[in-house]
Amino acid sequence: MRRPLVAGNWKMYGTRHSIDELLSGLNAQQWPEQVDLLIAPPALYIQQCREALGQSPVRLAGQSCAWQAESGALTGEVSPAQLRDAGCEYVLVGHSERRSLFGETDEVVCRKFAAALACGLRPILCVGETQQQRDANETAEVVGRQLQVILERFGVAGLAQGVVAYEPVWAIGTGLTASPEQAQEVHAMIRARLALLDDEQAQRVQIVYGGSVKAENASALFSMPDIDGGLVGGASLNADEFGAIARAAGQVQ
Repeated sequence: MRRPLVAGNWKMYGTRHSIDELLSGLNAQQWPEQVDLLIAPPALYIQQCREALGQSPVRLAGQSCAWQAESGALTGEVSPAQLRDAGCEYVLVGHSERRSLFGETDEVVCRKFAAALACGLRPILCVGETQQQRDANETAEVVGRQLQVILERFGVAGLAQGVVAYEPVWAIGTGLTASPEQAQEVHAMIRARLALLDDEQAQRVQIVYGGSVKAENASALFSMPDIDGGLVGGASLNADEFGAIARAAGQVQ
């Protein structure tokens, strides 16, 4: 039985003051025991979050990492080893904003995935198609290509050491959301692709949905058989909203 996972990506939002308020709100939540919970704050505020969360079940993730595991002369980058040292257990790799705005290729994403694993982090591999690609019926091709570079190097068992996040680019920060049926179709396609290579491991892989997840649509999304939780953007900046999403995941059997 796969545990649901709810992750909050804070992106480039927050100040010390606003994050203090958000952390106070998170610490006041009633968290479901059967859900993996994590937040990905800006790297500057990871330590602040670590100290404030204390014994909370909410874990920490990096929003990105360098493709090099160890320290080195990469000005401005954060290595996965440093993220691990700071208290992170997960890291996002291949988020659509990193791919589109910073030119990260599938090969770069694969190197980051490898570096994260080497440092004991669980990489959350983000995959998804643009609106133009969906309209051209290229969703399976695009998502398949983004997965393939990881599968060729690590296989399904290696992928299962991380998490897959399906995030249709057209639904990120737009207010649009894939319907539960649309999201399930892609999640099922991903799992079926993995099952062709290793069915046992494919059933272990957590596949979460990202794309305007909110408290009002969380239950419907998480009730789908192949949707194992959510990668939450803007709604994770509101403690009560994020808590409601987490509890929705905990109610799914």
